[in-house]
Amino acid sequence: MQKPMKYLASLFALVFVLSLSTIDAGATVYTWSRYDLSFETPEGGFVTYNSNTRFEIQWEDMVMTVQLYSKDKGDEKKMLNENLMRKALGYNMYDLHEAKIKVKGFKKTYSIDGTMPDGSRAIIADIVSKHQNLIIEVTVNYLYGNRETVEDMIKSFAENKTQKPNHERKRQKVQTKQKAEKERQKDKKRQQEQAKPAPKKEKIYDA
Repeated sequence: MQKPMKYLASLFALVFVLSLSTIDAGATVYTWSRYDLSFETPEGGFVTYNSNTRFEIQWEDMVMTVQLYSKDKGDEKKMLNENLMRKALGYNMYDLHEAKIKVKGFKKTYSIDGTMPDGSRAIIADIVSKHQNLIIEVTVNYLYGNRETVEDMIKSFAENKTQKPNHERKRQKVQTKQKAEKERQKDKKRQQEQAKPAPKKEKIYDA
């Protein structure tokens, strides 16, 4: 979600527009123009991955990942809570609790926090859009003392309701979390099968 900085700079022209302005002289504002989303992060972060539906940035004591999904059909609350729990357990997180983070301007935010195996903390939040078929999943792994900063980053997400989305670009379909999970399971099974040793072939000689 490591690519050379020169490559990332050219990719940003297509996916992200980095605002030159800062908020409170200590934040950088990113605008995901394809989906009319914006959010803030502390300055000094290093972008490690950037695509149409995924963005990762890291600091010395924190890593943030943003992944976009389309909404699944069905019981939203049940599905998203189950997905959050499944993902947390996939990271082997423990001491799990509801994070109770609210993001203004969005339909709903489902979130969970806990402790990672190395003792660091993590929050996973699914932010449900009011205006488009979109779920913004934000995962932040951080060290103690950064909790307030992490919550501020998640709460900073906003949708630009005054600007019409670029429908030409939005034709690309975003996967649902359910479909993405199925594909991950298929890839895992395929990798396991490829790792199996090939059956030994023995020649049979007629007497």
